[in-house]
Amino acid sequence: MMTQSSKVLVKNMNQSAMALSAVLAFVHAAHAAESQFQSPGVQDKLPAFYEKLASRMDYPLSWLGGGHDSYPAWQKQARAKVVECLLTPPPAAPFEPKVIAEQDRGSYVARKVVFSLTGDSRVLALLLLPKSAGPHPAVLLLHDHGAKFDIGKEKVIQPWDESPEKIESARKWVERSYGSRFIGDELARRGYVCLATDMLNWSDRGGGGYEQQQAVAANLLQFGTSFAGLIAHEDMRAAEFLASQAEVDPKRIAAMGLSVGAYRTWQLAALSDRIAAGVSVCWMATRKALMVPKNNATGGQSAFTMIHPGLGNQLDYPDVASIACPKPMMFLAGRKDGLFPVSAVEEAFARMRRVWESQRAGANLELRLCDAPHEFNTTMQDEAFTWLAARFQPAK
Repeated sequence: MMTQSSKVLVKNMNQSAMALSAVLAFVHAAHAAESQFQSPGVQDKLPAFYEKLASRMDYPLSWLGGGHDSYPAWQKQARAKVVECLLTPPPAAPFEPKVIAEQDRGSYVARKVVFSLTGDSRVLALLLLPKSAGPHPAVLLLHDHGAKFDIGKEKVIQPWDESPEKIESARKWVERSYGSRFIGDELARRGYVCLATDMLNWSDRGGGGYEQQQAVAANLLQFGTSFAGLIAHEDMRAAEFLASQAEVDPKRIAAMGLSVGAYRTWQLAALSDRIAAGVSVCWMATRKALMVPKNNATGGQSAFTMIHPGLGNQLDYPDVASIACPKPMMFLAGRKDGLFPVSAVEEAFARMRRVWESQRAGANLELRLCDAPHEFNTTMQDEAFTWLAARFQPAK
């Protein structure tokens, strides 16, 4: 039999339950009311309305959008827009190069050269010079990102007179991403002058590492420039420096790179008249296909090396690359590359193909999907070197 106190307790519990239910109902109703006038905010690192943003990106400046009567006039206009979006350029300065070390490598010589890349930055570069009579064709080697910052130029040209740790780091990276071959040294053996510098925040220009990339990018924006813009301006200056070398034929200079180095390759080919050809490995896709949940491009950090404020309102990635038309350009992509969906690569390839063909230059554009992950393996290298040799015909 329930006592009077037990009855009171049960009554109070029932009242509490009813009160809780009323509160929950009120909260639910409040949230329902909110949903009528308030949209979700951020989901999967993207604005919840990212699809609406993407739908409004129609790239009005694209050559493929129509309305352009003259390709050279469009090319000039599009290049000017890209340069505008790079923001404030660094000041220029005389190169004033100084060789600080040299190593004989048989058929070629390796040099460490210090020169003024800009009026703000004097940098250490690696330069490879064939011993055969010049002038030689040349390749500006643009190193990858790889979230690996202790080496930069050492990813593409074999280092020497460095710490054992740095030399071993370069060896392991080349083993992982380049089929155990330093592509600059291989090209030098084939008769090319090769130059490599560090991007800001890599190797001898390091200090920020991965976690501080966004801080570096934000701080550059505070100073009126951008991380990606600075990289682009410096690459253009590096091309000018390479062209100034007495051993180089200034009409036969190519750019070559893997990953973000590939992005830099087609970007530089679009922006610099010094670059006569390019080999871009594992970085091409449409912007909309990359800007989706869980894609690497949406994570910030490393993306700031490739973001030009406002450019996405005018041109897609393949549109920018197409400014290089009718130059000979080779684009290699990996079917097993987890960073770039094959469908996105194929769509970008199709857009570029239409541009080159519209200028009767389809034979100058080489687009290949390789059975490979995100790497520049020796099979891909041999194909690229053969393709480039056919355009530049280096001396044996």
